[in-house]
Amino acid sequence: MNDDVLRTLVEERWAALATEQTTGERRLRVSQLPVVAAYGPLSVAVDYAGHRHVLLPVPSQRKIRTGLDGPVLRLRKRALEDRETYQTYADLVCLREDLNDLFTELCVDVLGATAELPENPMKALYLVLDRWRSLFRTQPTPLGPEQVAGLFGELTVLSRLLERDASAHRLWRGPDGHCHDFSATTIAVEVKAGTNGEGRRPRIHGLDQLEEPVGGTLCLAWFRLHRTGVNGVGIALSELVEQALRLCDDEDALLELLALAGYRLSDAGRYRDVRFTIGEERWYRVDADFPGLTGRALVAAGVPVSALDVEYTIDLSGDIPAPLTTGQVSGMIDSLTQESA
Repeated sequence: MNDDVLRTLVEERWAALATEQTTGERRLRVSQLPVVAAYGPLSVAVDYAGHRHVLLPVPSQRKIRTGLDGPVLRLRKRALEDRETYQTYADLVCLREDLNDLFTELCVDVLGATAELPENPMKALYLVLDRWRSLFRTQPTPLGPEQVAGLFGELTVLSRLLERDASAHRLWRGPDGHCHDFSATTIAVEVKAGTNGEGRRPRIHGLDQLEEPVGGTLCLAWFRLHRTGVNGVGIALSELVEQALRLCDDEDALLELLALAGYRLSDAGRYRDVRFTIGEERWYRVDADFPGLTGRALVAAGVPVSALDVEYTIDLSGDIPAPLTTGQVSGMIDSLTQESA
C-alpha cells in the first residue's frame, strides 16, 4: 500500500469518525486499519474534542517514551476495551487542528514504517518521530584512549542487557552522571576497562562509586582489552554501537545517551578503526571484603567526610576477591533486566 493510498485511507477514516456521535469525554471513536503489527492492527481514532489519534497495539508491560506531552503532539500508553477485547496501545494524538495536515503526513510515515517493521511497531514509531525532529548540536571533542576503552566496556555490557530486554538502555545511567554505570532499583553494575597488559587496577572515581544501592547489590565488571590493527581481529567501537542500536527499541533515546557519553554517529568514522578484543573478563560482587573506599565506610568509622573529587586505584590482580561464576553473572544480568520491567 503506497503513501497516497494510506493518506486517503486515514483522512477518510478520520472524517467518518468525526461525524459519529460522541459518547463520553474519556472515550474514543476508533477505526481499524489494514496495517497489522505484532500485537494486532493499527487504528485511527477521534476523541471527544475532535483531536485525531493513531493507535499502535503494544503489550501491556511495554514502556512508552516520555517527554512528548504537548502542546502539539502527545504520546502515552492507553488501554481500550469493548465487549469482546482489551488491548493496550501507544496513543499518538495531535492537539492542534490547524496542524492536522502535517499530522496526516506523520501518520502515513508511521504506517509505512510499521509495515516494514511489523515485529517492533514502537521502534518504527520512534524512528519516524526522530526523523521529523531537527536537532542542532555542537561538535564534541573526540574521546581519548581511556574514554574509548571505557565506552567499549559499557557497550559490551549494554548489548548483553539489550539481548534480554530491548528497553534495557534505560538501565544505562552513567552518561547521565549517576554514580554507577548501570542501575535499577536494588541492583547496580560498575564497568571498568583497562588496556594495560598486566594487572587489574581499575581507577575509582568518587566515594560513592563502590557503594551498593541501599538494601541491594553492586557488581564491578572488569574487562582487559587488547587494541588490534585496522584489519585485525576483534570488534570496532562503531560496530558495537550499531549492534546496540539494532537491539534497542528506542534508537533516539540510546543516541542521546551515547551523545552524553561523548559519542555521536556523525563521528563514527573517527572510531571505525578502533578495534578491541577482550583478553579477560571478570565480574566481582562489591561487598564488605571488596577493596575500596566509600563515604559510608568513613562515616561508619567515625571519620568526617569532607574530601571532594576523590579518585583512587584498587588492585584486583590476585585471586582474592574471587570473581563470580559465569552462571552467577548470567543470573545477575537477568535480575537486573527483570527489575527494570
